[in-house]
Amino acid sequence: MIEILGLLAADPAHGEAWRLLGDIRLRADNPTAADTAYGRHVLCATANPILMAAAAALSANDLATAERLLKPRLKQAPTDVAAIRMLAELAARLGRYADSEALLARCLDLAPSFRAARHNYAYILQRQNRPLESLAEAERILADEPHDPNGRNLKAGALVQVGRYDEAVRLYEGILQQFPTQPKAWLNYGHALKTEGRGKDSAAAYRRCAELAPSFGEAYWSLANLKTTRFGEAEIAAMEELAKREDLSDDDRLHFHFALGKACEDLKRDAEAFAHYEAGNRLRRAQLGYDAEDTSRRITRMIETCTPALFAKQAGSGAPDPDPIFIVGLPRSGSTLVEQILASHPAIEGTMELPDLPAMAKRLGERRSRGDASLYPEILADLSPAELRALGDDYLARTKIQRREGRPFFIDKLPNNFLHIGLIHLILPNARIIDVRRHPMAACFSGFKQHFARGQAFSYGLEDIGRYYRDYVGLMDHVDRVLPGRVHRVLYERLVADTESEIKKLLDYCGLPFDTACLRFHETERSVRTASAEQVRTPIYTSGLDQWRRFEDRLSPLRDALGPDLSAA
Repeated sequence: MIEILGLLAADPAHGEAWRLLGDIRLRADNPTAADTAYGRHVLCATANPILMAAAAALSANDLATAERLLKPRLKQAPTDVAAIRMLAELAARLGRYADSEALLARCLDLAPSFRAARHNYAYILQRQNRPLESLAEAERILADEPHDPNGRNLKAGALVQVGRYDEAVRLYEGILQQFPTQPKAWLNYGHALKTEGRGKDSAAAYRRCAELAPSFGEAYWSLANLKTTRFGEAEIAAMEELAKREDLSDDDRLHFHFALGKACEDLKRDAEAFAHYEAGNRLRRAQLGYDAEDTSRRITRMIETCTPALFAKQAGSGAPDPDPIFIVGLPRSGSTLVEQILASHPAIEGTMELPDLPAMAKRLGERRSRGDASLYPEILADLSPAELRALGDDYLARTKIQRREGRPFFIDKLPNNFLHIGLIHLILPNARIIDVRRHPMAACFSGFKQHFARGQAFSYGLEDIGRYYRDYVGLMDHVDRVLPGRVHRVLYERLVADTESEIKKLLDYCGLPFDTACLRFHETERSVRTASAEQVRTPIYTSGLDQWRRFEDRLSPLRDALGPDLSAA
C-alpha cells in the first residue's frame, strides 16, 4: 500500500498503480474508495500501450487483433475495467450479447461510476429486448447528469421499445434543441415520428439528417422506406454520385442502393431499380453470412418434434389465458394490414412485433458450450405441465408492459413466430394464431426490395428467400396436419378483393362480433413500427398486387427456388 501511494505521489498518472489501489480498497471492503481509484485508472488508460493498441484495433474493426490483446491483459490484470469494457464492446460487435452483458456487469460491480460502461450496459440490455432494465440504467445515468445527451438517447430508445412513443418524441426534441446538428438524433427522431403516424414530420426529420450528413445512406433509405416519398431526378443523380464514393462504408452504400432501387422503381426505370436492389442485397448478404441449410434443418427438427403424440400428451397444459393473438407469416405479406384491421376492434389492442417468444426459445435452447447444438425445439418434449404453465405465464407477464388500453386481447405481430407455433400451442393453448399469406412471388420479391433494420437474414438473396418460403409452407402444412383448424389463414389477395367477408371470417375465428370500425382501419390512430406504417393508414388498394410482374424476367432464381410452392399458389 505504501509503495503504491509512493508511486502515485511521484506519478499521479500511473494507471496501473491506481488499479492496484482499487484492488486493495476493494479487499478492505471500501467499495466507494475502490470505485474512485478504478475511475482514475480509466482516466490514465491512454498511457497504456496495450489498451491503446486494442482501442485502435476496435476502431478499425479488427476484432481478432483486439481480442488477442485484451484477453492476455485481463488474465494478467482481471480488474482492468477499461479492458473489460473494451472486451464487452468486442463481444457486442460479434453478437455475443450475453457475454457482453456479463463483462459490463462485472465492470460496474468494480467501478459503478464508470459512466461509459453504464452507457454500454444500457445499450446491451436494449439489444437483448430488456427495455425496462435498460430504462432503469438510463435513469441512473440521468440522475447524475440530467442533460447527458447519450443518456437521454438511451432512455428514448428504451421508451420506444415499450411503446411510449410520445415520451420518446419529446426526449428527441429536447436533444435536438441542445444539439441541432446531430444527424443520428434526427434519424431516431424521424423513426419515432413515423411510428406515431406523423409522416410529413418524419420525412422532414430524415431530410434534415441527410442535409447534415450527405453520405449517411440510412437517412435516404429511411425516406424511401416511408413508401410515400418520391425522389426527383436531381435527388436520384445526387444519390448515385454519393453511392459511388470510394470512402463510403458498406452500410452507407447498401442503404443508398436500396433507396435508389425504390426511387427508380417509382419512376418505372425498372432495369436500374433491379440493379440497385441486387447491389444492396449483395452487400447485405455478405455481411450476414446467411445459411439456408441451417434454416431447413431447424424446420425439419421442429416438424420431427411437434408430433400428434406430443400434443396429445400435453393436452390441457400451459396458461389458459386466451389474450394473445399471434400474426405470423413472411414479412411484407400483409401482416401489418391484418394487425391494423384487428386493432381497430374495440376488444383488441395492437402492440408491435414483440421479441419475447424468440427470446424464450433461445433461453430454452441454451447450449452448454459454444460448439453444442441448441436444445430447442427437442426440449419441448421434456417439459412438464407445470413448466409449460410457467412459460405461458412468463410470456404474459413480459408482454404486459405493452398493454395499456385494458382490452381483453392483444396482438403479437412478429412474422417469424411461425417457427414457434409448437411452443405457442403448448404454453398458450387458447391463443389465436393467424397465418397471413400473399402470392409467393409478390411476397418474396417485396422482401428482396426491403432492407430490414435487423433480422430477416434470409431475404437478401432470391434463392434464399424462395427456399425460406418453401420451408415456411412446409412447416405450416405440418401444423395443419397435426393441429387441424388451429391456425386461421388469411390470403392477402382475398382480403383485398372481398374485405368485409374476410374480416368477418377473421373475427369469427377470434370469437368476436363484427365491428364496422375494422372496415375503417385506416382511421385508427395507433403507433405502427413496421415498413408498412404509412400504407396501413390508407384504405385498401390493389395497385401493389402484381407489381412484381414488371420484374418477372429477372426473377427466375426466385421462381426456380420456389418450385412446387409457386405452382400451388
